[in-house]
Amino acid sequence: MTTALPDVVPASTLPADAETTDVIVIGFGIAGGCAALEAARAGAKVVLLERSATYGGTSAMSGGHFYLGGGTAVQQATGHEDSAEEMYKFLMAVSKEPEADKIRAFCDDSVEHFDWIEALGFEFERSYFPGKAVIQPNTEGLMFTGNEKVHPFRDLAVPAPRGHKVPVPGDTGGTQMVMDLLNEQVLKAGVEVRYETGATNLVTEDGAVVGVSWKKFSETGTLRAKAVVVAAGGFVMNPEMVAANTPALGEKLFVLGNTYDDGLGLRLGASVGAQLKFMDEPFITAPFYPPSQLVTGIVVNKNGDRFVAEDSYHSRTSGFVMDQPDQAAYLIVDSAHIEHPSMPLCPFIDGWETVEEMEAALGIPEGRLVATLASYNKHAHEGEDPEFHKLSDWIAPQDQGPWGAYDLTLGKALYAGFTLGGMRCSVDGQAQREDGSVIPGLYAAGACAANIAQDGKSYASGTQLAEGSYFGRRAGRHAAALTA
Repeated sequence: MTTALPDVVPASTLPADAETTDVIVIGFGIAGGCAALEAARAGAKVVLLERSATYGGTSAMSGGHFYLGGGTAVQQATGHEDSAEEMYKFLMAVSKEPEADKIRAFCDDSVEHFDWIEALGFEFERSYFPGKAVIQPNTEGLMFTGNEKVHPFRDLAVPAPRGHKVPVPGDTGGTQMVMDLLNEQVLKAGVEVRYETGATNLVTEDGAVVGVSWKKFSETGTLRAKAVVVAAGGFVMNPEMVAANTPALGEKLFVLGNTYDDGLGLRLGASVGAQLKFMDEPFITAPFYPPSQLVTGIVVNKNGDRFVAEDSYHSRTSGFVMDQPDQAAYLIVDSAHIEHPSMPLCPFIDGWETVEEMEAALGIPEGRLVATLASYNKHAHEGEDPEFHKLSDWIAPQDQGPWGAYDLTLGKALYAGFTLGGMRCSVDGQAQREDGSVIPGLYAAGACAANIAQDGKSYASGTQLAEGSYFGRRAGRHAAALTA
């Protein structure tokens, strides 16, 4: 692995009879597949290059959550009101560096995009899962998957559930069904898919990207085009890039990614001047729920202090854990609310008859945890949490001994993560330089693009699948327009 940028190939070095096409898409995950399909449907001749022997990439490994709203058929069928405006207000509030034009387009087009996804050949189940979980446990079509009901966001936008899950039980692999259907449509549209063929360099002419160099085993070649869409995944599987950008992902962490998430797509973009954004922002999480009853407990650091609302989305809670001294934290639950998870990523430490014993065993300074728990319980009896404003649904006194503790500490809990950095780009996926100028002919989508998923604390399950497919579609259509 390397952090080095690939060489740029001048078009003047290509043979006169170099193979040509209209649009090249690099990577056949959800974003690349959608870009290729829309470009082909818009009339472009499309070649899709995929390094592996099959389609899917990291997208196919995921559970199948799409973050969609504004009044989708599932929201309507389950009695949940939503609007593009409330969705827009929430995403603007929660994003680290919100780009209003992208968020507006994403929200305004969300219902249309929902319909487009279903038109691939399946339906989201018209059902709702009311609990707090990482993903629906069965085939329920809708649940809350972000921070919509978490302070302060619930006061800035009307909360609505937007986590749409495909009808496949379990928390992994559901997107494979979507990728199978997408592949059928890609082939039907006439896209030429070349497997085990990876782009190695970008070809430029007069500052514009006009093609790629490729390699298939020992065979190499070049392919000219009027537009290139880079959708080749993130960089979580490249130790050198991780160490240089998101070192926390390289320590005591289980990385979530595909073999080819080595950052090549990002380095291709950087080689021609594309600005890379949010490269230091990983998604890191070790959920302590379900069962959702554990959310009624309190999360404290090694000093015995609370630092986050416990009902936050699990990656938000985890992000705040990473900010604590020694990245150490504990979930404290009393005997009336403790319930062990079936797959505990945060291990149970022990139980104690008194808070003082628990405090000493955890190495928390004397009196600190006692005071924190006493303060929380006092207000919880009144249904309030003035310090962190946890939603009343999850407020319950933790005063029934004995007490138990779960370890949320990095290195003790099984944290998993992936990268969020990508190329700066326009709402239509046009790759941009640091000054905002567009690199003609170059587009970015999916994990290679910096759009809405910017940091773990503001993340919601399904954001990457939804934005990858949506902005991939936009990039494909815009790229095809260059060939008209």
